[in-house]
Amino acid sequence: MTTAPIAPTGSPAIPPPLPVPRPLPAPDLDRLPELTAALAARAADHDRDGSFPYQGIELVHRAGLLTATVDRRHGGPGAGLADTVRILRALGQGDPAVALVTAMTLFTHATQARHPHWPADALADLLGESAERPTLVNALRVEPELGTPVRGGLPATVARRAGDHWELTGRKIFSTGAVALRWMLVWARTDEAEPRVGSFLVRADRPGITVEPTWDHLGLRASRSDDVLLDAVPVPLGHVAHLTAPGADGGRDAVGGAWNSLGLTALYLGVARAARDWLTGFLLERTPTALGAPLATLPRFQSALGEIDIALTGAERLVAALAAAVDAGEPGAAEESAGAKLLGTRAAVDAVQQAVALVGNHGLTRHHPLQRHLRDVLCSRVHTPQDDTVLLAAGRAGLVRPTSSTDPTNSTTSEGN
Repeated sequence: MTTAPIAPTGSPAIPPPLPVPRPLPAPDLDRLPELTAALAARAADHDRDGSFPYQGIELVHRAGLLTATVDRRHGGPGAGLADTVRILRALGQGDPAVALVTAMTLFTHATQARHPHWPADALADLLGESAERPTLVNALRVEPELGTPVRGGLPATVARRAGDHWELTGRKIFSTGAVALRWMLVWARTDEAEPRVGSFLVRADRPGITVEPTWDHLGLRASRSDDVLLDAVPVPLGHVAHLTAPGADGGRDAVGGAWNSLGLTALYLGVARAARDWLTGFLLERTPTALGAPLATLPRFQSALGEIDIALTGAERLVAALAAAVDAGEPGAAEESAGAKLLGTRAAVDAVQQAVALVGNHGLTRHHPLQRHLRDVLCSRVHTPQDDTVLLAAGRAGLVRPTSSTDPTNSTTSEGN
């Protein structure tokens, strides 16, 4: 599963606002519970068939959510990270595949709002279509040999200059929503003597693009994160963002990283909430003959549910508060998002695993949704930044951070040091 593009610092000057056929609708966040229920009604079918949830994406579009983060200067609502977190948590509770596909599009619009990089004609095309119909965008970055580009290396996908255009050739894997994308931001390198790397803006209907149905995953099956094959795909010369020498892009965008970390964490906390709600219903309804009363009357189950609720509520509040701090530009808030992702996704995974343990075989029975929630929530571990990199960065930062002279535990002169 791919993640949203990370825009470098030092972006070009903001271009003039572009007209759109009509203003993009403002999302009605008060209707999120209704949308959650509508998505949940179809989620099991799409999971079982591995089919893409076109109807769910249409519902998200009609609710004005797909374009919630489009900049106000382009006729959009200009939603921030706090609203996006709320949206993705609700969608994740209904159908996390719909939520993940939506997240990629929301993140792309948000990146464009902060760091304008789309050429005017392509942006006008994107916004015009987005006003009329669901228009999905995603960054295709992961490759078979490279793995995730965050861990270093050059892409094998190559852009060759061919007269007045580029030609892209390569293969991208884990391309979320590939079958339904309208635009693909393909990370590639040029074939120049000194290669440059950048994201090439490609319409999905261009010749030479093939979506290969390789996605056969345990969780998020309906996300259709298939392979995309590019065979000399023509791309206009100007449809490329941040084409620079490797490593010369000005560094990672901390705010962009926060959107990715907190948005996706909210999605998986939504999955955990769905599992918690099913568990509550099961405990209230399940009445073993020997007990003669619902399982919910037993203190053991009451305590376990209390533990789940406290953990999820704490994680949800952490993510929401940090998202609001990022929106407000609070110093250091964006940098704290990776740690919040680790805490939040661990809370989500632990909650669902605990629910499964509580109900035994019922939790792993295919006609109950709990096993689906378990498979889906485990996908939280694969998104960047992954736990090992978060912990390593935090540990290294802690070792170089100045210690407080007022804290006796920080003393290095006590016996034994």
